Amino acid sequence: MNTIYLHTGSNLGNRFENLMEANRQIEERVGKIQVISSYYETEAWGYTEQPLFINQAICVETDLSPMELLTTILDIEHQMGRVRLSKWTERLIDIDILFYNKVIIQEKMLIIPHSRITERNFVLIPMEEIAPNFIHPVLQKNMRQLKQLAKDKLAVYQVEAIKNIRE
Repeated sequence: MNTIYLHTGSNLGNRFENLMEANRQIEERVGKIQVISSYYETEAWGYTEQPLFINQAICVETDLSPMELLTTILDIEHQMGRVRLSKWTERLIDIDILFYNKVIIQEKMLIIPHSRITERNFVLIPMEEIAPNFIHPVLQKNMRQLKQLAKDKLAVYQVEAIKNIRE
């Protein structure tokens, strides 16, 4: 089995429900979720004239290869209604592969570790929550160290999701 870290985000519709549905599909199609972070609310990164995001980090065990994982995640996003118009725009769901074991992949369609982890507090803070000692295989620093070195100034707020949202 492979240990992977994913990052999910949503800023359209019922953001909590979108993340819960993504988690359900990840568990069904990717593998067993081992650890999941709290929810975090942030302003959009990049293009800021859009609704606030809710984000999470997830640790999953999977038997999928990196390319199978990418294909599955893109399919989950598509089935949930994601339309890719341009970078950093509003979205019902966004699922990023942050890490796949300690593998380093630099291909046109797939870069692991995710190339912008160190630039984004909304990724570093949930990752620090669930895996503070996980070492970035390229930078050789753990999540706690990377968070301390981050230059991102966007605020990240831990939020409590509404319990039993589907009832």
